[in-house]
Amino acid sequence: MRGRGKAARLTGEDRLEIRRRVIAGETFEQAALAIGCSKKSIQRLLVKTGGVAPRVRPRSPLRLSLQEREEVSRGVQAGESMRAIARRLGRAASTVSRDVAATGGRRKYRAWRAEEGAARRARRPKHCKLAASSPLRDEVEQGLARRWSPQQIAARLRSDFSEQPHMRVSHETIYRSLFVQARGALRKELAACLRTGRTQRRPSKRNDVGGQLRDMVMLSQRPPEAEDRAVVGHWEGDLIIGKAGKSAVGTLVERHSRYVMLLELPHGRTAERVREALTVQIQRLPEHLRRSLTWDQGKEMAEHARFTLDTQVQVYFCDPHSPWQRGSNENTNGLLRQYFPKGVDLSALSGKQLDAIANELNGRPRQTLAWRTPAEVFASAVATT
Repeated sequence: MRGRGKAARLTGEDRLEIRRRVIAGETFEQAALAIGCSKKSIQRLLVKTGGVAPRVRPRSPLRLSLQEREEVSRGVQAGESMRAIARRLGRAASTVSRDVAATGGRRKYRAWRAEEGAARRARRPKHCKLAASSPLRDEVEQGLARRWSPQQIAARLRSDFSEQPHMRVSHETIYRSLFVQARGALRKELAACLRTGRTQRRPSKRNDVGGQLRDMVMLSQRPPEAEDRAVVGHWEGDLIIGKAGKSAVGTLVERHSRYVMLLELPHGRTAERVREALTVQIQRLPEHLRRSLTWDQGKEMAEHARFTLDTQVQVYFCDPHSPWQRGSNENTNGLLRQYFPKGVDLSALSGKQLDAIANELNGRPRQTLAWRTPAEVFASAVATT
């Protein structure tokens, strides 16, 4: 291992060696040990350059060769069918048909033209649709500023500009434009608007702090109408914990529409404080929108019986260590971590701030709602009840 001081930078030779080792299958730790740098240095290098460049590979045997294209050209000029040409080449008829269509059809097809077109389409990197200023780029940046995910933005563009193909872009293109600095397509600060706030995924852990509660009504007894999400008014709840476990925000998600409400807990997350905040929030709803509440077996729900007595809303409890039984709430809490990063004191947030965050989240299009927003679905459901 080569010695290296703290202030030393990776040389061009080091960078090539890192790529060679990573391509060969070495872990970041192994490559860092061999080069004499930190694992973080390797991560920063690969993030900055968009990852390891793909290996240069010979033409795939699945692709037509120049000689085959010359045979296709002769067959086309002779008026043969695509199936006859493909049969002679031992290829699928669809392979020949696609190659002819991509080159302009029978009238324009020539072997040299098809070869040049194939090489051009295979060339990487491709021009980024978001590199230059355009209405499309403006729409994408506005969506990111509203903290929409790239997938939400791409789906909404297809919906809002269905008659304008040039106003469409894939979510992968948006991610590449954000993560690969060399492309420089989108403003760098917009990457912070992504939910995770980072360019690499990391495994997440959650320590469930449960408690043995009395007189629990288990999830298996919840009415079928709540299970199939057909009726509005069934809620899932949980807490998002702040710095050192000393502060929290309550979250409520309506199962049918994924509509979110946030609970202010400035005085702590004891069972009494949570019950009081839940009671106030639930009683603001019309009676037909408060049918049930599903929660985990956390100690903060120790006063669930009194809550049910005050609000007439039955609380159903999930099985231990079964977060998927509150899937809508778990997903929403993940989205809310973009606003409430771990290690932040949540007690300083006012009710107005929480309402603004909930409104923004309720205004995001959701894939599970056919790219409608929770606010739209909730309002529609309320209007029909």
